[in-house]
Amino acid sequence: MTGISAQIPYIAAALAIGGIAAALSRRREYMLRWCAWAVAVPIVVAALYAGPAPTAALAAAVGVACVAEYGKLAGLPRPDRVVLAIAVAASPLTAWLAPAQLPRVLAIAVLAVAMVPLLSGDTTNGLTRLTRSVLGVVWFAPLIAVVLLGPVVLVLFVAVSVADIAASFGGRLLGGPRLSPLSPAKHWSGTLTGAAAGLGVLALLGAFTPALALAVAVGAPLGDLLESMVKRGADVKDSASWLAGAGGLLDRVDSLLITLALALLLS
Repeated sequence: MTGISAQIPYIAAALAIGGIAAALSRRREYMLRWCAWAVAVPIVVAALYAGPAPTAALAAAVGVACVAEYGKLAGLPRPDRVVLAIAVAASPLTAWLAPAQLPRVLAIAVLAVAMVPLLSGDTTNGLTRLTRSVLGVVWFAPLIAVVLLGPVVLVLFVAVSVADIAASFGGRLLGGPRLSPLSPAKHWSGTLTGAAAGLGVLALLGAFTPALALAVAVGAPLGDLLESMVKRGADVKDSASWLAGAGGLLDRVDSLLITLALALLLS
């Protein structure tokens, strides 16, 4: 795979094509998604280009923001959210400073979030708090891949973003069998359309490998379904509302998280 500088023209072309497609659809939802993508891509490019420290800081900041949204969805009390945020932020920072210590830090993170409800003596919701906090550690742990995988992350981000919009558009256009009761608006036709679009982006950017192809084709829809399950439990449509009609940050990175996990495991 080529370096970041060589990828920029292709990524800019993908952005332009995505913007044209979103405009032609005349759907506000797609335009807002594209705008979020157009803002996020340069930020990711700048962090990766600047080196491991800014990349780790970006991953940690994303993790803290996701924890804030997830903590509200999961109904976690403030102490649980604070410890979970520290645990999630520590993982990418460890991946930068001491990658050999990652297994130990992740184990400590799980123990730390589990100890909060345990030490509080919560006899009513203690188990629920514990399991939801541990899920948060596991769910956001793939942010370590932002540091460990380097420029590949940018490719995966673009591929998943394109796949997400293509899946939504394809599902609406083609219809057919529904993907899962967790997300009744999604169809198998959209999943296949999104996978094809994501794999096309990998090929365009010279990053098509069996591992990355599987990560994008499988990880993106699974990540979306995972967040749908959490939001259904909370009976909400979006994880937040601060992204000007595009939901929250977790709504934008849900597919990427599982994709990163698979890419890290398979690469």
